[in-house]
Amino acid sequence: MKKQLLFNFKTDISSFDIPSELNNPFGVNVPEIAKIAAEEFQDFIAIESDKWNYNFHTQKGKMFGVLVVQNQDKTYSYLGTVSGKLPGRLYCERFIPSVFDDSIDDFFINRGMTELTRIGDQIKKTENPSEIYKLKEKSRLKSIALQKQLFENYNFVNLSGKEENLIHIFKNSSHGNPPVAAGDCTAPKLLQYAIEHELKPIAIAEFWWGSPIKKNGKKHKAYYPACKDRCRPILEYMLEDTTLFDSCQ
Repeated sequence: MKKQLLFNFKTDISSFDIPSELNNPFGVNVPEIAKIAAEEFQDFIAIESDKWNYNFHTQKGKMFGVLVVQNQDKTYSYLGTVSGKLPGRLYCERFIPSVFDDSIDDFFINRGMTELTRIGDQIKKTENPSEIYKLKEKSRLKSIALQKQLFENYNFVNLSGKEENLIHIFKNSSHGNPPVAAGDCTAPKLLQYAIEHELKPIAIAEFWWGSPIKKNGKKHKAYYPACKDRCRPILEYMLEDTTLFDSCQ
């Protein structure tokens, strides 16, 4: 386990009530201990973002999240991350990384994306309608195959230690095929790291940081539940509870 990924509380939490069970990721109630972690993590983001040359308030904001955990020595810390990736090629070594390791199979995802770009360039240079159709079909099939291979390499572990990839997780749910970007939201990444490193999940919170993507969209620093379409099958599998979303209605 990388120690730099664990944030120690700066706030004295000795007087706080520590939840005995993880709050529902799809619920609207955020435990106080998670709010403390989120506020401290927001302070960290504010300082770090000065180094990124990216202004979240004038450019698109992002969803971030924290997970309070109990360490093996019974002390408490928290983990933090961003939904998806930071803009551009920005990177923060203290954020929990993606569950997917892009170096798998000699960086197949990078090679696949390069091939799709090459086909796209060919389409732009070609004037023959028949050839354009063939290239577009080739690109479509290549994209579908690459997405399937990607999902097959997104492996999530549940509380019992059982591991399944996104294809199987969604197949066993009512959602069917996983949507694009499934598995890279904050909650699955945080819980995956905690479970893999024997850290007990205590409280989770997700919040928006920066400008809304759409008018009247998400508000800066406001808390939001986990998304239904991308996260419900994953979180219900990881936490071994198929009533998570229903119970928060």
